[in-house]
Amino acid sequence: MGQFNNLDDKMISFMDRYGMLLLRISIGVIFFWFGILKFFPGLSPAEALSTQTVSLLSFGTIPPEVSIRVLATWEVLIGIGLIFGVYMRFTLFLLFTQMLGTFTPLFLFPELSFTKIPYAFTIEGQYIVKNIVIVSAGLVLGAAMYSREKKKQKV
Repeated sequence: MGQFNNLDDKMISFMDRYGMLLLRISIGVIFFWFGILKFFPGLSPAEALSTQTVSLLSFGTIPPEVSIRVLATWEVLIGIGLIFGVYMRFTLFLLFTQMLGTFTPLFLFPELSFTKIPYAFTIEGQYIVKNIVIVSAGLVLGAAMYSREKKKQKV
């Protein structure tokens, strides 16, 4: 039992030391990667749904070629902020704002999001719903940032 407890302690220590860093970087890589794909027409699986959503929300005033570049830049900025841990308040603000937009197709385009409303998702719907995990990760990162700031204020 002693060897198991020793291994368990080491694993928990590793998770405590690197978990938040790896969470931040891994979410950052996802944003950076998906954002870069949007700069190249036809590579992003979310391109059509993204541009349709922005077009509807902007009443057609933002052309698809502009909206996809703005979204690409937005996601790349979030990715860079998370990967390098810089401007975290602004980065998390961008993340949460972008996440609000990602869920709107579930309501605006239910026929593209569901095969059976409200429980059977299309691939696009699955792509959207997985963002619940990203929102949760953002909350954890924000809470950790807040805790670190509070500890610094006490010193």
